[in-house]
Amino acid sequence: MRFLGLGLAYLVGAIPVGVIVARLAGGVDLRRSGSGNIGATNVLRTHGKLPAVATLLGDIAKGYLSVSVARALVPARWGAAAGAVLAIIGNCWPVFLRFRGGKGVATGFGAFLALAPLATAPTVLVWLAVTLSFRYVSLASIMACVCLPVGVALLGYPREAIGAAVAAAIIIVVRHRENLRRLAKGSEARLGERARPA
Repeated sequence: MRFLGLGLAYLVGAIPVGVIVARLAGGVDLRRSGSGNIGATNVLRTHGKLPAVATLLGDIAKGYLSVSVARALVPARWGAAAGAVLAIIGNCWPVFLRFRGGKGVATGFGAFLALAPLATAPTVLVWLAVTLSFRYVSLASIMACVCLPVGVALLGYPREAIGAAVAAAIIIVVRHRENLRRLAKGSEARLGERARPA
């Protein structure tokens, strides 16, 4: 049951919500549009607000579901924590898209909404503050995920959850390495601007 639970956590996380929404919205392959990313920000830039909201909610939901499945099938305390990490791994490296996926932010939020719900509130505030101040979604996402392990630790969640938060932060920062390079060069697209082609 452990392998089944962990495998399902990954597979749920790997569901390419953005690609599915984009195809339903306009029949366009999201990986060949805008920045080429399959997340809600690229859906917003290429398809508009409603598809972007659908993608965001879908990615959050699959993160939450991944942890719920892992918790149910792997009752040990580490099971839910592993499910959170596997949900993010699935989103970033989905088997359904030849392991070329998103950046794990919304899926990670959904996963920790299930694993450490109180710790997600500060990350949302950080994300909103950075986005509204600088209009860089990538920078806001990086700052929020870096703050996540701190919140999980300070709020007294178990070490398994802290370890999962650290792993999540590392994965998400690594997935944003190109954004970090563009931010350093001053060429990163702000929210509302057209993204550079992938």
